Amino acid sequence: MISPATAADVPALNQLVNSAYRGDSSRRGWTTEADLLDGIRTDEAALHQMLQTPAVTLLKYKTADEQLIGCVYLEKKGDALYLGMLTVSPDAQTKGLGKQLMAAAEALALAQQCHRITMTVLPMRHELIAFYERRGYHKTGQTEPFPHDNPRFGLPKQPLEFMVMEKELVIATRA
Repeated sequence: MISPATAADVPALNQLVNSAYRGDSSRRGWTTEADLLDGIRTDEAALHQMLQTPAVTLLKYKTADEQLIGCVYLEKKGDALYLGMLTVSPDAQTKGLGKQLMAAAEALALAQQCHRITMTVLPMRHELIAFYERRGYHKTGQTEPFPHDNPRFGLPKQPLEFMVMEKELVIATRA
């Protein structure tokens, strides 16, 4: 079940996100960044800050037995919704949960009258880029700097920058 995360979810979200992106546990899935970055992906303080930001929605995916196995960060920025930190537990990947979280993100974007969803991706993450392209996202040709001087985002093992991707959404109009 997908629903908005709350402060009570922060410890489990922290463990989920870090296990999916960094360290040996992340290597069980295909979304690992362990070969690109050391350190952590997020921490509890950052997650609490996200939840306290009015423009931010953090969706969580819990199983019927209340196990947290996925999440996605969404932030309204003008007429766009920024999508980040799409996370599925390494042991639950390849079961369509990421697609479900992305569909929920698109539904939220439309409900908030957003015309597009944007995201940033590390360009060497070819399998991830292909996943997003299969869902209608495209490369914009824009890049953004990686925050190399902020260990809160991880410690790069090589020079990194982000590539911007986006998807245009069709907002239904009432006749």
